[in-house]
Amino acid sequence: MSRQLDNDNPTIFAPAISTSTKRVQKGKASLWSEEALSDDDYGYESNQSGLGSGGEQDMEDIDAEEVYDLLRSITDPEHPVSLEALRVVNPDDIHVAGNRVLVYLTPTIPHCSMSTLIGLSLRVRLLRALPTRYKVDIRIKSGTHQSEHAVNKQLNDKERVQAALENKHLLNVVEGCLMTADKRGN
Repeated sequence: MSRQLDNDNPTIFAPAISTSTKRVQKGKASLWSEEALSDDDYGYESNQSGLGSGGEQDMEDIDAEEVYDLLRSITDPEHPVSLEALRVVNPDDIHVAGNRVLVYLTPTIPHCSMSTLIGLSLRVRLLRALPTRYKVDIRIKSGTHQSEHAVNKQLNDKERVQAALENKHLLNVVEGCLMTADKRGN
Protein backbone atom coordinates (compact mmCIF):
# COMPACT_ATOMS: atom_id res chain seq x y z
CA MET A 1 0.00 0.00 0.00
CA SER A 2 1.58 3.27 -1.06
CA ARG A 3 1.26 6.58 0.74
CA GLN A 4 -0.90 9.29 -0.83
CA LEU A 5 1.26 12.15 -2.13
CA ASP A 6 0.70 15.64 -0.74
CA ASN A 7 1.02 17.15 -4.21
CA ASP A 8 0.17 14.63 -6.94
CA ASN A 9 0.97 16.96 -9.81
CA PRO A 10 3.52 19.65 -8.89
CA THR A 11 4.40 22.46 -11.27
CA ILE A 12 7.89 21.98 -12.70
CA PHE A 13 9.84 25.05 -13.80
CA ALA A 14 12.87 25.61 -16.04
CA PRO A 15 16.22 26.09 -14.27
CA ALA A 16 16.87 29.55 -12.86
CA ILE A 17 19.14 32.00 -14.62
CA SER A 18 22.51 32.61 -12.96
CA THR A 19 22.48 35.11 -10.13
CA SER A 20 26.08 36.23 -10.47
CA THR A 21 25.13 39.83 -9.74
CA LYS A 22 23.88 38.84 -6.29
CA ARG A 23 26.97 38.79 -4.11
CA VAL A 24 27.81 38.90 -0.42
CA GLN A 25 26.97 42.26 1.07
CA LYS A 26 29.49 42.61 3.87
CA GLY A 27 28.34 44.42 6.95
CA LYS A 28 24.78 44.97 5.75
CA ALA A 29 22.35 43.78 8.38
CA SER A 30 19.47 44.91 6.15
CA LEU A 31 19.37 41.41 4.65
CA TRP A 32 18.12 40.12 7.97
CA SER A 33 14.69 40.73 9.37
CA GLU A 34 14.44 41.11 13.14
CA GLU A 35 12.83 37.66 13.23
CA ALA A 36 15.75 36.10 11.39
CA LEU A 37 18.28 37.71 13.73
CA SER A 38 16.53 36.46 16.85
CA ASP A 39 18.48 33.40 17.95
CA ASP A 40 16.60 33.05 21.25
CA ASP A 41 13.54 31.47 19.60
CA TYR A 42 15.51 28.49 18.35
CA GLY A 43 18.07 27.86 21.08
CA TYR A 44 21.13 29.29 19.32
CA GLU A 45 23.80 31.25 21.09
CA SER A 46 24.43 34.56 19.41
CA ASN A 47 27.88 34.93 17.89
CA GLN A 48 28.53 38.62 17.33
CA SER A 49 32.27 38.24 16.88
CA GLY A 50 32.06 37.37 13.18
CA LEU A 51 34.96 35.38 11.82
CA GLY A 52 37.35 33.62 14.11
CA SER A 53 40.89 34.75 14.61
CA GLY A 54 43.92 33.82 12.61
CA GLY A 55 43.66 32.09 9.25
CA GLU A 56 39.86 32.17 9.04
CA GLN A 57 39.92 35.90 8.29
CA ASP A 58 41.94 35.20 5.17
CA MET A 59 39.45 32.62 3.86
CA GLU A 60 37.27 33.53 0.92
CA ASP A 61 33.65 34.30 1.75
CA ILE A 62 30.83 32.45 0.08
CA ASP A 63 27.93 34.17 -1.64
CA ALA A 64 24.27 33.41 -2.15
CA GLU A 65 24.89 32.02 -5.64
CA GLU A 66 27.33 29.44 -4.25
CA VAL A 67 24.83 28.43 -1.58
CA TYR A 68 22.10 28.13 -4.21
CA ASP A 69 24.42 25.97 -6.30
CA LEU A 70 24.84 23.62 -3.32
CA LEU A 71 21.07 23.28 -2.84
CA ARG A 72 19.49 23.46 -6.28
CA SER A 73 19.87 19.83 -7.32
CA ILE A 74 18.67 18.22 -4.08
CA THR A 75 15.78 15.91 -4.94
CA ASP A 76 12.28 16.37 -3.55
CA PRO A 77 11.34 13.50 -1.17
CA GLU A 78 8.04 12.83 -3.01
CA HIS A 79 9.02 13.35 -6.65
CA PRO A 80 12.19 12.58 -8.63
CA VAL A 81 12.58 16.29 -9.37
CA SER A 82 15.09 18.84 -8.08
CA LEU A 83 14.13 21.50 -5.55
CA GLU A 84 15.18 24.05 -8.17
CA ALA A 85 12.69 22.67 -10.71
CA LEU A 86 9.91 22.83 -8.11
CA ARG A 87 11.03 26.33 -7.03
CA VAL A 88 11.24 25.16 -3.45
CA VAL A 89 14.64 26.90 -3.37
CA ASN A 90 15.15 30.15 -5.26
CA PRO A 91 18.28 32.26 -5.69
CA ASP A 92 16.47 35.36 -4.40
CA ASP A 93 15.53 33.59 -1.16
CA ILE A 94 19.10 32.91 -0.07
CA HIS A 95 21.01 35.54 1.88
CA VAL A 96 24.59 35.55 3.12
CA ALA A 97 25.91 38.19 5.50
CA GLY A 98 29.21 37.70 7.26
CA ASN A 99 29.21 34.20 8.69
CA ARG A 100 25.42 33.74 8.50
CA VAL A 101 23.43 31.97 5.81
CA LEU A 102 19.66 32.35 5.66
CA VAL A 103 17.67 30.14 3.29
CA TYR A 104 13.93 30.52 2.79
CA LEU A 105 12.21 27.50 1.27
CA THR A 106 8.87 27.71 -0.52
CA PRO A 107 6.67 24.60 -0.20
CA THR A 108 4.76 23.62 -3.33
CA ILE A 109 1.48 23.60 -1.38
CA PRO A 110 0.44 25.36 1.87
CA HIS A 111 -0.09 22.10 3.78
CA CYS A 112 3.04 20.26 2.59
CA SER A 113 3.97 17.58 5.12
CA MET A 114 7.41 17.27 3.54
CA SER A 115 8.53 20.83 4.40
CA THR A 116 10.35 19.78 7.56
CA LEU A 117 12.08 16.92 5.74
CA ILE A 118 13.09 19.22 2.88
CA GLY A 119 14.41 21.80 5.36
CA LEU A 120 16.35 19.08 7.16
CA SER A 121 17.89 18.03 3.82
CA LEU A 122 18.92 21.64 3.11
CA ARG A 123 20.46 21.97 6.58
CA VAL A 124 22.41 18.70 6.28
CA ARG A 125 23.71 19.68 2.84
CA LEU A 126 24.94 23.05 4.08
CA LEU A 127 26.40 21.66 7.31
CA ARG A 128 28.39 19.15 5.27
CA ALA A 129 29.50 21.61 2.58
CA LEU A 130 30.16 24.91 4.37
CA PRO A 131 33.00 25.73 6.75
CA THR A 132 31.98 25.45 10.40
CA ARG A 133 32.20 29.21 10.89
CA TYR A 134 28.89 29.65 9.05
CA LYS A 135 25.64 29.64 11.02
CA VAL A 136 22.78 28.30 8.93
CA ASP A 137 19.13 29.31 9.30
CA ILE A 138 16.51 27.45 7.28
CA ARG A 139 13.03 28.99 7.25
CA ILE A 140 9.72 28.65 5.48
CA LYS A 141 9.05 31.68 3.32
CA SER A 142 6.46 33.80 5.10
CA GLY A 143 2.88 33.08 4.08
CA THR A 144 3.63 29.89 2.11
CA HIS A 145 2.80 27.22 4.72
CA GLN A 146 -0.06 26.91 7.16
CA SER A 147 2.29 25.82 9.98
CA GLU A 148 5.32 27.95 9.13
CA HIS A 149 6.13 28.94 12.74
CA ALA A 150 6.10 25.31 13.95
CA VAL A 151 8.19 24.13 10.98
CA ASN A 152 10.68 27.00 11.47
CA LYS A 153 11.04 26.06 15.13
CA GLN A 154 11.74 22.43 14.22
CA LEU A 155 14.23 23.30 11.50
CA ASN A 156 16.30 25.61 13.70
CA ASP A 157 16.27 23.77 17.03
CA LYS A 158 19.61 21.99 17.47
CA GLU A 159 18.18 19.22 19.67
CA ARG A 160 15.30 18.48 17.31
CA VAL A 161 17.61 18.40 14.30
CA GLN A 162 20.02 16.09 16.12
CA ALA A 163 17.18 13.78 17.18
CA ALA A 164 15.87 13.66 13.61
CA LEU A 165 19.30 12.75 12.27
CA GLU A 166 19.60 9.93 14.81
CA ASN A 167 16.45 8.36 13.35
CA LYS A 168 17.74 5.86 10.79
CA HIS A 169 14.63 6.05 8.59
CA LEU A 170 14.69 9.87 8.42
CA LEU A 171 18.43 9.86 7.78
CA ASN A 172 17.95 7.40 4.90
CA VAL A 173 15.29 9.66 3.36
CA VAL A 174 17.58 12.71 3.74
CA GLU A 175 20.47 10.76 2.18
CA GLY A 176 18.16 9.83 -0.72
CA CYS A 177 17.33 13.50 -1.27
CA LEU A 178 21.02 14.39 -1.17
CA MET A 179 22.14 11.71 -3.68
CA THR A 180 21.77 14.24 -6.49
CA ALA A 181 23.20 17.23 -4.57
CA ASP A 182 26.55 17.06 -6.34
CA LYS A 183 24.91 17.40 -9.79
CA ARG A 184 24.98 21.18 -9.73
CA GLY A 185 23.21 22.95 -12.50
CA ASN A 186 21.58 19.77 -13.84
